[in-house]
Amino acid sequence: MLAEQRMAREEEQDAAWESTAVQNLVRYRPAGTYYARFRVGGRTVRQSLKTSVFSVAKQRLGDKIKEYRSRNESARAVTDGKMTVGDAVTAYQEKVRANVSLKPRSKDYYHGLVDFISRSWPALFGSDVRKVSERDCQEWLVKFQRQYAPSVVNNAIATLRGVFAEAVNSGARFGNPAANLSRMRIRAKQLQLPSREQFLRFVEKIRAAGARQSKDCANLVRFLAYSGVRLGEARYIAWSDANFERRQLHVRGDPITATKNSETRYVPMIPELEQMLRELRKERPDEVATASIMRVFECQNSMTHAAAKIGMKRITHHDLRHLFATICIESGVDIPTVSRWLGHKDGGALCMKTYGHLRQDHSLAQAQRVSFGIAA
Repeated sequence: MLAEQRMAREEEQDAAWESTAVQNLVRYRPAGTYYARFRVGGRTVRQSLKTSVFSVAKQRLGDKIKEYRSRNESARAVTDGKMTVGDAVTAYQEKVRANVSLKPRSKDYYHGLVDFISRSWPALFGSDVRKVSERDCQEWLVKFQRQYAPSVVNNAIATLRGVFAEAVNSGARFGNPAANLSRMRIRAKQLQLPSREQFLRFVEKIRAAGARQSKDCANLVRFLAYSGVRLGEARYIAWSDANFERRQLHVRGDPITATKNSETRYVPMIPELEQMLRELRKERPDEVATASIMRVFECQNSMTHAAAKIGMKRITHHDLRHLFATICIESGVDIPTVSRWLGHKDGGALCMKTYGHLRQDHSLAQAQRVSFGIAA
């Protein structure tokens, strides 16, 4: 009786899987999801490709098989006591890919750091993980520091530590040779932003450049400076996010990963932003509520050329966010409030570090208004 039930279950399970014209690609009928089905180490493995679209599944199939077999080879290398640094890198990258708290761009950045390390230390990945010494790591760091910015160096150190931590955790070696590498000191960026008058001339120069999207580029520059939103957030702000009655903007960020800190926020419309948005809405009354307010999502070339024409220092999209914060603080808005508008979660610590000198200047100016009423 039990044998018959088991056979019935197996037949039912087999019926749930549908073969496709592509080798190693199958479809799970109840959910419509595609899976990679292949053999590794004498056993059959099924790995979800997390899509119900056949063309997407075909593209992901090869990477999934390669990823699983690479991970299996790394595990076998540890068991055999022959783990290379490349095996540890594979394990590290698998952990990064599986980290749900990291955004896709962060994962890409960590993978890029691995590439930087590989190019600066070509023999590393093929080395026996047990034979890499602390001195080897120190010598690599001396050369690496000459090629990259302090922030990249510090993140590369953390990545290298993470790679060797995988070897330590797996039992392939005892200590972490990158544990004592010294991080570089990062000096705060000296902000050189345009004055209010310069900014207005800057915007007008972009608008009058004569290109097909010059006006749209000028609008993007104004939008970033008047709202303080990140460039990656601006592309997802639609007309439905502009509440003219409450004079605020709903910043949602990426539909999947939200904003940089994974939360949405509301930004008040300063008078210039409200006026700009009302003018744009009047020009485009027939656009659906879900349409993006901005029509371009990058204008660095236009900004660079305009700055050169008026003799202004070159600024970036992110500098417009700094400009917003600077104008707010100089106008008397307290730093914790500006921090919330920018979407920071540290209560104003980063804002204080970046713009603290502005708060001090404001305090000194206000101090001149204090008097005990004693005539000079």
